[in-house]
Amino acid sequence: MESNLIVRKNEKMSVMEKLGILSDAAKYDVSCSSSGVGRRGDGTGIGNTLAAGICHSFSADGRCVSLLKILFTNECIYDCKYCINRRSNDVPRASFTPDEICELTIQFYRRNYIEGLFLSSGILYSPTYTMELIYEAVHKLRTLYRFQGYIHVKAIPGADAEIVHRLGLLADRMSVNLELPTAEGLKRLAPNKHRKNILSPMRQIQQGITQNKNEIAVYRHAPSFVPAGQSTQMIIGATPESDYQIMMVAESLYKKFDLKRVYYSAFVSVNEDKELPALPGGPPLLREHRLYQADWLLRFYGFEAQELLSERKPNFNVLLDPKADWALRHLELFPVEINRADYRMILRVPGIGVKSAQRIMRARRNGSLNFNDLKKIGVTLKRALYFITCSGKMMYPTKMEEDYITRSLIGERERLPFDRDGVTYRQLSLFDDSGESAVAACR
Repeated sequence: MESNLIVRKNEKMSVMEKLGILSDAAKYDVSCSSSGVGRRGDGTGIGNTLAAGICHSFSADGRCVSLLKILFTNECIYDCKYCINRRSNDVPRASFTPDEICELTIQFYRRNYIEGLFLSSGILYSPTYTMELIYEAVHKLRTLYRFQGYIHVKAIPGADAEIVHRLGLLADRMSVNLELPTAEGLKRLAPNKHRKNILSPMRQIQQGITQNKNEIAVYRHAPSFVPAGQSTQMIIGATPESDYQIMMVAESLYKKFDLKRVYYSAFVSVNEDKELPALPGGPPLLREHRLYQADWLLRFYGFEAQELLSERKPNFNVLLDPKADWALRHLELFPVEINRADYRMILRVPGIGVKSAQRIMRARRNGSLNFNDLKKIGVTLKRALYFITCSGKMMYPTKMEEDYITRSLIGERERLPFDRDGVTYRQLSLFDDSGESAVAACR
């Protein structure tokens, strides 16, 4: 009876009304960030901007890509304590039909609003039932509408493995949300979800990607399976795990499941529940920022989680980025002679990013480098100068003392994602693997 009422109410909604509800319901997924801009054309130019559902991300080649980011439905059979769409919440509910998803995507694409689709969903009736609806939408989009743009689909834990496989042959990227860092946290805040159910589709997607690569090596025209890889997301600050535990979980996911990305979502309090933490200072956004910086160190700078943190030092330094903090705790390794050090060690110098390190290695073939050369290469000298020498000399006389260098680095007012008043925060757009701004944050 209740489901019939939902259907009748849903039928009375226009597609744009549904879009308003289901794009807003998708905003807590941090795989990409909403543009939040609505602007009607004034007649002197071409086109206009629609805020609802549009988000921006970076592709593997560095291009900024606009995606339609929506939920298929915000109906849900689960009652996760942290989720705005949980079963017990009295919020406006809506569901798209597969045809509406297709029409929205195509119409937005034709108007040059978007280049792809990011589709997630609540759980309607069951995981398999919901995934069947998502599959129908994506299949129609690819075959009937012949859409060849980017599609990212969330795989729902507990859905039938066959439907996950069929979706993987249509989507560019898939993701399975870990939700919370540990099984204990999941049991406490999301009792309907189980770690085994979450890891099973992750493993299936990983194995499917590996098998598909082998097939393509033999049969050049074999259909691609999730060619852009898989990712996951976990909520930070809703449960009491330390940064060390979170980094160990992330490192394990990268090694065991070959993930492209782990996303960290600062816990935003949208429900009142005794199991949820009070947040007098608001969401832990600076902590999220440090975790993203550390994540880049794991993936691109050759660090391991146990180098950055330990049980004795379980959380990141609020005042310093993880790379500078590590260097200050290992001053016995510095200063590094920039003209002789190997690539691995140069990467560990604060102020030197991946591209700068590669340029240094190439430039050294033609002769010795000095500090002016490093500046032209792109090294952030105001940070690196405490940790390097050129031809045996430091840029300025420097005490190799932790307190002295720490005060100097903090005095440089490290760039943080706050505005001038320290009030607002813009989430990092870390959708793919080559965002130059994120690399700079790790230098």
